[in-house]
Amino acid sequence: MSTKKWIAAAAVTTLLAAGHALAADKKVVAVSIPAADHGWTAGIVYHAQAAAKEINAAFPNVEVVVKTSPSATAQVSALEDLSAGRKLDALVILPYTSEELTTPVKAVKDSGTFITVVDRGLNDPTIQDLYLAGDNIAVGRNTAKFMIDKLGGKGNLVVLRGIPTVIDDERIQGFQDTIKGTDLKVLDIQYANWNSDEAFKLMQDYLAKYPQIDAVWANDDDMLLGVLEAVKESGRKDIKLALGGNGMKDIVKKVIDGDAMTPVETPYPPAMIKTAIYMTVANLVGQAPVRGTVKLDAPLITQENAKEYYFPDSPF
Repeated sequence: MSTKKWIAAAAVTTLLAAGHALAADKKVVAVSIPAADHGWTAGIVYHAQAAAKEINAAFPNVEVVVKTSPSATAQVSALEDLSAGRKLDALVILPYTSEELTTPVKAVKDSGTFITVVDRGLNDPTIQDLYLAGDNIAVGRNTAKFMIDKLGGKGNLVVLRGIPTVIDDERIQGFQDTIKGTDLKVLDIQYANWNSDEAFKLMQDYLAKYPQIDAVWANDDDMLLGVLEAVKESGRKDIKLALGGNGMKDIVKKVIDGDAMTPVETPYPPAMIKTAIYMTVANLVGQAPVRGTVKLDAPLITQENAKEYYFPDSPF
């Protein structure tokens, strides 16, 4: 064999060996998220799948696998499936519920996996290496401040909660702490599971039970849609404000249009899952340790700035 042919053969052998090494060293990033059971989670699924497609194309030594789950029990099973027979280098998880997913995620962590938690949080924050979410306390606080100002610090309120999670607790905390010392009275506060149909039924119950309601806070826009429909059907004129949260395009459009009952909004973009996935991959391949907590701001969206938050082509 000539020297040139030998060098060429050696080069090919080296490249093949490098390719095999890359394949053997391929980093696996599992993404576990709730199924698209309402508008916001539909946005989460959309952005997670987009991030996986982009990263898998850009980084041949990284595999991002997205798994959706329709319940907390299903998500626990999904974690078992994702980690069965292979080592996960990282897990990006938006827990369906905080309590039920804490122990299963800890088991994944104990196997040496980098853990990124998004949005809803775990009951034990020491499990996570990276946490990314919106500022849920600010969502509740900024909504409450607007209500206090608009209602002159007095009136009867009803509140709709989401599901039992860290972020729901934080939103309620921010709201309740802010109205303390005012004459705003919360007549009732119950869970509607971030679901429009359940919120519609709960709001119907509130309307039947309370003859005077000045304002409603549904701490999620999917629930707000149900609330608005129930109020519309009732024909009640006493309700001055019905506010939500998360930045759904339909609600932001109401703000743009100067809707009297829903004149403001707070953002909580589902695209945060994409940011979390990219940061997790950067930790694996970027030679820069990524740790800590990232919180996205939740400024009040008003008619003056609403166009900055309006994305009509978004799934949410």
